[in-house]
Amino acid sequence: MNLRSAARPEEPEISLTSLIDVVFTLIIFFVVTTTFEDRTALEVALPEASAEPMLQQQEVLVLVVDQNGRYFVGANEVLNPDPGTLREAIARVAGEDRERPVVIRADARAAHQSVVTAMDVLGQLGFTRLQLATTSPSQPATE
Repeated sequence: MNLRSAARPEEPEISLTSLIDVVFTLIIFFVVTTTFEDRTALEVALPEASAEPMLQQQEVLVLVVDQNGRYFVGANEVLNPDPGTLREAIARVAGEDRERPVVIRADARAAHQSVVTAMDVLGQLGFTRLQLATTSPSQPATE
């Protein structure tokens, strides 16, 4: 007596439809969130500069930031390092000439915030020709 049926037992079936849907959704997510342009990989040929100073045709406004964060506009010290006071001192020295070049001579040990504050105040006043004074590595810094 054979109690087993002659038919084979059914094999379990795995539906791939839901798996394909999940994989397709992940692919779409990664494609949408991926950046296609990598700006750091661009190769740019930078211009060269000569070490010779250019002759200035306009009078330059010099703003000095010392290592303690004190400001000097021209030869005068700004007593209060507040941005409003600095703005008034620069406006008084520069007058109405906003096309005048401005050179920021900041001490290498000056706080970064002091230099950013000076640049911000100059930008608010409308100065667009800003330069940061630097020295070449071969020249010793004067104290």
